[in-house]
Amino acid sequence: MRECKVRPCTEAMKTALLPVCRFFLLFMMFLGLPQAGRCQKVRQVCGEYTYYTPENVSLEEAKQTALKRARLTALADEFGTLLIQDNLMRMESNNGDDSSSFFSLSESEVKGEWLADSSEPQFNISYVQKTLVVKVSVCGKARPLTSHHIDFKATLLRNGIAPRDESYTFRNGDRLYLSFLSPAQGYLAVYLIDAAQTVYCLLPYRRDDDGQVAIKANQSYIFFNKSLAQAPYTRQTVDEYELNCGETGETNHLYIIFSPTPFTKATDRQAGQDSHGRVLPRQLSLSDFQKWLTKRKLIDKKLQTDIRSIEITP
Repeated sequence: MRECKVRPCTEAMKTALLPVCRFFLLFMMFLGLPQAGRCQKVRQVCGEYTYYTPENVSLEEAKQTALKRARLTALADEFGTLLIQDNLMRMESNNGDDSSSFFSLSESEVKGEWLADSSEPQFNISYVQKTLVVKVSVCGKARPLTSHHIDFKATLLRNGIAPRDESYTFRNGDRLYLSFLSPAQGYLAVYLIDAAQTVYCLLPYRRDDDGQVAIKANQSYIFFNKSLAQAPYTRQTVDEYELNCGETGETNHLYIIFSPTPFTKATDRQAGQDSHGRVLPRQLSLSDFQKWLTKRKLIDKKLQTDIRSIEITP
């Protein structure tokens, strides 16, 4: 029987084993990653909603309302809702037709977050006893809501900066200002989507080369106002905006994007001037904006998106 001898481990042998050990550790860490991210796995969800439109609501506004509630319905069905004081669902009767509504349900009250549509929403427009009825079905990517959301306050202001100037209805040529306050420091971007589905970057400003807008905690900001320019901006770098529309009016959508984690705006291009010689904000296509926003949400679970609808009348 051959004798077994235990040889001491030399320094050369230790050095030779280090790369193997490192590879093994990295491999084990890699195997653990799917387990860590399983809780935040992106899911495919679908929902539909039927909206009975009041007389003073336009078709475009009705479509956006129905779409938003269809997404909320899908999120509520998949992830559930947070407990609130009022009932989340109530029944309505319009001209003898019953329908359910989520009027008290907001994006912050469902335990899920909509990331992006998987396909184009399908609308069905009809009239029931002279009442406009908008039915929509939508499918998209969503994930469970995290606990990282920050309760910031964003207010749209029309032609003034006082609290009484808050408005979501503008007339052709009205000035737009944004009041913003966050309890935590972070980074902010603001985009506007017009009726032609063109996306304009309102913030960061056109002359801002950093591509980021840093926000200090507990500090009030007024954006789009030269006379109230705050560091690091000057009157020369601040852009001011007025809202315009066609003869029949239109609905625009403002995306207020905030995160405590630094992020850079989407890649855009200079838009030049409109037919009246007014300088336009930098712009990008809707598809490019949606790809950028979806990617940011997947990378940064703390990123929040607050969407406001703006009615512009002649």
